[in-house]
Amino acid sequence: MEESSLLPPVILVHRPPALDFIDEHLSRHSFTALYTHTSLEDSLQDFLSSHAASVRAVVSLGRLPIPAEFISNLPSLEIVVCASVGFDHVDLDECRRRGVVITNAGDAYGEDVADLAVGLLISVIRRIAAVDRYVRSGQWTRLWDYPLGFKLNRKKVGIVGLGSIGSLVAKRLEPFGCIISYNSRNPKLDVPYVYYPDILSLAADNDFIILCCSLTDETHHIVNREVMETLGENGVIINIGRGGLIDEKEMVKCLVNGVIWGVGLDVFENEPEVPEELFGLENVVLSPHAAGMTAESLNNISEVAIANLKAFFADQPLMFTVQLD
Repeated sequence: MEESSLLPPVILVHRPPALDFIDEHLSRHSFTALYTHTSLEDSLQDFLSSHAASVRAVVSLGRLPIPAEFISNLPSLEIVVCASVGFDHVDLDECRRRGVVITNAGDAYGEDVADLAVGLLISVIRRIAAVDRYVRSGQWTRLWDYPLGFKLNRKKVGIVGLGSIGSLVAKRLEPFGCIISYNSRNPKLDVPYVYYPDILSLAADNDFIILCCSLTDETHHIVNREVMETLGENGVIINIGRGGLIDEKEMVKCLVNGVIWGVGLDVFENEPEVPEELFGLENVVLSPHAAGMTAESLNNISEVAIANLKAFFADQPLMFTVQLD
């Protein structure tokens, strides 16, 4: 047996400095961990080159880009473990060409993402963030002079992407008496909700839209100006999917001009950049791509990542494998 096969596999953790929640989990198992965040950005290439031969796995946190150039510097790379549901930050073509396996977080934090989706919706329609600022600024007097919001009960809510997270969002909205419908690639025969074959028809027949789908070439800017105009002046859009699902420039114009009533956003097109025009709008609630960021979810994500690493190097079945074919 070769000596290298007896050594602990080398894992490269690609993460921002603050996202250190997985470090302790890795240290408890037989992995040798390296961290890209310990190198300055301008020396990352040297860092990768110097450790290239030994790295067999990459754990991706914080959705830092993993382009073809990154992958090409790691000739021994066999697997990329994404600590997120989305994997659009990874060059899939290069992984396919190299035969690199990709896994994601699956449903590790679906409950928390669904919670935030509903929280954003309630915050927007009841103006929770705005009235909080209203009270803190000392403007509240006995003469109530703040615009009213909407009730959630009996509102029609269209969900774009009725996968695991979209389904959890729907289940949370049912007790509020919401009328749920959805758009996805194909109708799902086992759900009690009305299916719409395209987002335009979904927008025409709903008060609010919640985006839960993944970002692909087909879903890029799936919410364009036409969709927003169709949703109407009392319409609300919640996005806990990916920023690129919405035409952000047109969204800003529609908000400013009253084409739609409001938005709740956990994701943006050019994160961490956020259009400055949104900061002064009272009909907008913003979150820093933090839908899954709870202590419980981070622990779940770590356990899934470790389980996939252990399974891979033991030639056992993996959890939440991304299909590249």
